[in-house]
Amino acid sequence: MKRLLKYLKDYKKESVLAPLFKLLEAFFELLVPLVMASIIDRGIDNKDTGYIVRMGLCLLALAIVGLCSSITAQFFAAKAAVGFSAKLRTALFGHIQDLNFTNIDKAGTSTMITRMTSDINQVQSGVNMVLRLFLRSPIIVFGAMIMAFTIDVQCALVFVVAIPLLAAVVFGIMMWTIPFYRKVQGKLDKVLGITRENLTGVRVIRAFHQEEREAEEFRENNKALASLQLFVGKISACMNPVTYVIVNGAVMVLIYMGGIKVDTGSLTKGEVIAILNYMSQILVELVKLANLIITITKALACADRVAAVFDIQNEEAGAGISSQDRHASAGEEDAFLSFEHVSLTYKGAGEKTLSNMHFSVNRGETVGIIGGTGSGKTSLVNLIPGFYPATEGVIRLEGRDLREYGQEELRNRIGVVPQKAVLFKGTVKSNLLWGKPDATEEEMWRALTIAQAKEIVEGKDGKLEAHIAQNGRNLSGGQRQRLTIARALVREPDILILDDSASALDYATDAKLRAALRTIEDTTTTFIVSQRASTIRHADKIIVLDDGEIAGMGTHEELLAGCEVYQEIYYSQYPSETKTAESIR
Repeated sequence: MKRLLKYLKDYKKESVLAPLFKLLEAFFELLVPLVMASIIDRGIDNKDTGYIVRMGLCLLALAIVGLCSSITAQFFAAKAAVGFSAKLRTALFGHIQDLNFTNIDKAGTSTMITRMTSDINQVQSGVNMVLRLFLRSPIIVFGAMIMAFTIDVQCALVFVVAIPLLAAVVFGIMMWTIPFYRKVQGKLDKVLGITRENLTGVRVIRAFHQEEREAEEFRENNKALASLQLFVGKISACMNPVTYVIVNGAVMVLIYMGGIKVDTGSLTKGEVIAILNYMSQILVELVKLANLIITITKALACADRVAAVFDIQNEEAGAGISSQDRHASAGEEDAFLSFEHVSLTYKGAGEKTLSNMHFSVNRGETVGIIGGTGSGKTSLVNLIPGFYPATEGVIRLEGRDLREYGQEELRNRIGVVPQKAVLFKGTVKSNLLWGKPDATEEEMWRALTIAQAKEIVEGKDGKLEAHIAQNGRNLSGGQRQRLTIARALVREPDILILDDSASALDYATDAKLRAALRTIEDTTTTFIVSQRASTIRHADKIIVLDDGEIAGMGTHEELLAGCEVYQEIYYSQYPSETKTAESIR
């Protein structure tokens, strides 16, 4: 929690004023039993109506001032807590955005969502309650004890015994429940993960008629969460009855002692009532303190989980680059982009996903990447924007190690079209502006034309202002792919990565797209990942991957003549050419 308090520094004034006004309210509340005792002993016993009225007005004034103090404290506490949580959530979101894919995969999407929503809400409630009650409740408890000592020392000794017992109960239960609240949030992560998976995969679940199976899995995990919450709730629920037993036992002792002292004349009736009122105040405040402890317990557990996300850090840029490598990078300017014996092992994986990737690409070239499922095609192109750091070897862009580039500098030079076409809720224009925030309409239409998406946009009401639903659900798969390609093209990137981004296009549209892309190849280096041989056959260089290794590299004709893996892929898609090739041999 200490690491998160820095987000409260802009609310120092509110963090001080909120407890101060609560202390002011507590001070006025501690005066009430003394005024009541005075009314009984002087007003009622002496039948002094004027005195009773004056003291009654005094009570009313104390109530009004206490109410104003309480409202003011609530305002400052709420302002500080809400502002704190807003800054914390913004910082956490920014940190997650800066994480590379390795760390995001490690943490898990459902956990990130839970920690940004539920966990931060719990921390916000904890901060709010601490500012309001953490000082007020102890002040009332110990203040009531001190005020009791001013009335009668022997009766006040009951407070001395009761308060430590109550503290032992409250803090004992708190220490017992903290680990369980961490487990509750972990179970909540799992339930959220299942819910998210079901919502995103609802069509697949229905297609295979697995609704009941998924519902059963959800019920089991939800039941486990509910059982754990009930168990923790039962422990926490013990706090109120145990504190009531202790306090009411103390009240019984006080009534007994007070009655004896009233009979002997050492105490007045008003003073006994004042002592009982102080004990009642302690009871009320300890109930509040018990609830506060429960909230703080949850908040601390959640704060640790939020802080754990901040602890996840990317590898430092440039880490592992020797001075010799840096010197070499200054002189290697022949290739625009080069992979030098690069390997990739995902964190937690037993084997390398990519092994000994060694090749170079000149500016403006088109590079096709092809291979079987699981051969590492996507992993290879994900290394270029730095989504995953290379575990071995060096990737150089214009002679500089890729790790020397800042993330923003590198990503601004690269346009990526991922396998899954992702569009955001808004308009066609707002989605295209993701590629280049200051893009003109002319640049947008040019990108749409190259991506073969111009006719899609022109056919919609509003054209560039046409509505796009969340995830582009109001578009077909092919339309989504073309718009995501346009979004990457509007940036006019130095490197364009098309990761199997034309799989939903028909052959005619795919051919038009490839022809249009060749018009920008003088300035843009293009990587095309595809399962279709026809998509990459005209590339300047084709890299054939097999089980994470380069099985062949060259032009279409060179690979068709000498690479068995490429031959197998090509002839499986064009079986009619198999006989022709055999006759030539």
